[in-house]
Amino acid sequence: MFRNTLLLAALLAVSAGPALADPIEGRWKTRSGNTAEIAACGQAFCITLRSGPHAGKAVGRFEAQGDGSYSGTVTDPKNGKTYKGKGSLEGDVFTMGGCVLGGLICRNERWSRL
Repeated sequence: MFRNTLLLAALLAVSAGPALADPIEGRWKTRSGNTAEIAACGQAFCITLRSGPHAGKAVGRFEAQGDGSYSGTVTDPKNGKTYKGKGSLEGDVFTMGGCVLGGLICRNERWSRL
C-alpha cells in the first residue's frame, strides 16, 4: 500500500509540473521581431535570445515579485552592459526595461507571447 501511495504521489508531482510553470515562461517576440525565451533557472527566470544577430546571448534575469511583476537585471546584447531591471506581465504582453542613474533614465520594451 505504501508503494502505491508513493507511486501516486510521484505521478501527481510529475503531471503538476507544467501546471506550476510561471506565466512568464515561454517564447516571446521582441520589439525587433526576434525570438526570446524565458525559462526557470534556479529561483529566477533567465531570458535568452533565440534568434537574430545576438542569438544565444543571455539578456536578463528576473525574480517574481507577485501580481505579475518581476525585478532583476537586463543586459544590452550589443555592449554587454547590465542594468537594474523590472518587468510586468499583462495577459500575453511582457513589458520589461532597464534603468541607469537611480532610475532617471530608463528604456522599456513590450514583447508579445508567441
